[in-house]
Amino acid sequence: MDTTGSIPADAFSLRSPYGRRAIGLAVAAAVGGFLFGFDSSVINGAVDSISADFEINDVLTGFVVAIALLGCAVGAIIAGNLSDRWGRLRVMFLGAIMFFVSSLGAGLAFAVWDLALWRVIGGLGIGIASVVAPAYIAEIAPRQVRGGLASLQQLAITLGIFAALLSDALLANAAGGADEPLWFGLEAWRWMFIVGVVPSAVYGILAFTLPESPRFLIAKGRIDEARTIFSRLVPEADLEHTIRDLQTAIETDRKNAGVSLRGPVLGLQRIVWVGIILSVFQQFVGINVIFYYSTSLWKSVGFDETDSFTISVATSVTNVLVTLIAIFLVDRVGRKPILLTGSVMMAVSLGVMAIAFMFGEGTGQDVTLPAPWGPIALVAANVFVIGFGASWGPLVWVLLGEIFPSRIRGKALGVAAAAQWIANFLITISFPAMSAWSLPLTYGMYAAFAALSFFYVLLRIPETKGMDIEQTETLFTK
Repeated sequence: MDTTGSIPADAFSLRSPYGRRAIGLAVAAAVGGFLFGFDSSVINGAVDSISADFEINDVLTGFVVAIALLGCAVGAIIAGNLSDRWGRLRVMFLGAIMFFVSSLGAGLAFAVWDLALWRVIGGLGIGIASVVAPAYIAEIAPRQVRGGLASLQQLAITLGIFAALLSDALLANAAGGADEPLWFGLEAWRWMFIVGVVPSAVYGILAFTLPESPRFLIAKGRIDEARTIFSRLVPEADLEHTIRDLQTAIETDRKNAGVSLRGPVLGLQRIVWVGIILSVFQQFVGINVIFYYSTSLWKSVGFDETDSFTISVATSVTNVLVTLIAIFLVDRVGRKPILLTGSVMMAVSLGVMAIAFMFGEGTGQDVTLPAPWGPIALVAANVFVIGFGASWGPLVWVLLGEIFPSRIRGKALGVAAAAQWIANFLITISFPAMSAWSLPLTYGMYAAFAALSFFYVLLRIPETKGMDIEQTETLFTK
C-alpha cells in the first residue's frame, strides 16, 4: 500500500476500511432522507381521491398537498438548536416518531382538516431530517469523500420518492383503483399513507444504533467517546490531529456563540443569502410538481390511471439512477460544472414542455395533448428529471453542508432549509390553480427560473471540490 508519511495514500477512498465505515454511517443517517422523499411524495397517488372524497376544489387540494411543507420549514428551523442541545440521534428519533404518527393519522383521516393536521406533523419530521441528516454526514465524513457521502442524502430522497410512487401504484392496482377499498374496508389511497409506518420504525431503530456525532461529543466534553468513534473513521496517525482540529473549531464556535446571522445584505450575512438563493432555485424550477402531481398530470393528457402510475414510477427510477451519476462525479468533476449543465438541461426541457402544452385541447386538468405532443411532453419531463437529479437535486445539499462557516453553520443550515421548504410550498400550492389557468405559462415560468439559476451559479458560486469544510467560507468573502 502506498503511503504519504504514515497515513496510507488510499486511506480515505470509499473502498478503504475507513471509507466503508463512513459510508455505513452515512447510509444509516440518510434513511431520514428516504422518509423525507417517501412522505413528501406518497400523496401523489392519492391527490385525485382526496379531492373527490372530501369534495374540495383545486385551491384547497393544493393546500392539502402543500401544507406539509410549512411543517417542514418549522422543523428545519428548530432542528439545528435541538440537535446542538440534545444530540443528533435524539433529534433523529423525534423525527421518526413524527413520521410514524403522521402516516397513521393521514391514512385514517375523516375530514380534510385533520388530514392537513397530520400532514403538518409529518412535515415537521421531514424538516428535522432535512437538517440533521446532512449535518451528521458532514461531521463524520472525511473531506476527501465528503461530497459523495453528502450526496447520499439526495440518493435516499430519490429512493424514498421511488418507494412511495411504487407502493402507490401497487396498492391502486391491487384494489382496482386508488379510490377502491382494499384491506379492512379502507380505500387504497389511505393505505398509501399507512405503509409509511414501516420506514418510520426502521429510522427510529437506527437512531438507537448509530454512534453520536464526534463533533457533538467533543463539544460536550466527551473526548474519549469521540476518539473511539474517530478511530474507526480516520487512520491512527491522523487521529489526534483530527480531534485537535475539531476542539479548536469548537472553541472558536464558543467564542462566537453570540454571533448572529445578521449582516449588511437585507439584514443577513451574504453567505446566508447564497444558501437561501440556491435553495429557492432548487424548488422554483418546479421539480416537485412532477413528484406531487405527475399521476394527475399524465391522466389529464390522455393516459389512464394504471399507465399514469407506471409513468410516475419510471420517472422516479430515472431520478434514482441519475443521482448515482451525480454521486460518482461530484468529487471528480466538481460542483460548479455539474450545476451549470443541469441548469441548461432543465431550462431546455421545461421550455419544450411549455411549448407542448400550447397545443393542448381543453383547459386545466381536462387538457389533452394531440399527437405528437403527448409523447414529446413525456420525454421532456423525463429529461427535466435527469437534469435535476444529476445536478441541482443532490449538489445543493452538498453545498449547504459545506459553504457556511462553522460559527453559524447550524443556524444558517436551518434558515436555508426553511427557505427551501417555503419555496416548495409556494410552488406546490400554486400549481393546481396555475395549471387550471395556463399550463404553458406555468412551465414557462419554471423554465425561466432554470435559466436564471445558470447565470447565478456562473457568476456567484465558486468551486469547493476537495476543500476542507472549515476553509470553504474563504471563497465567499468577496
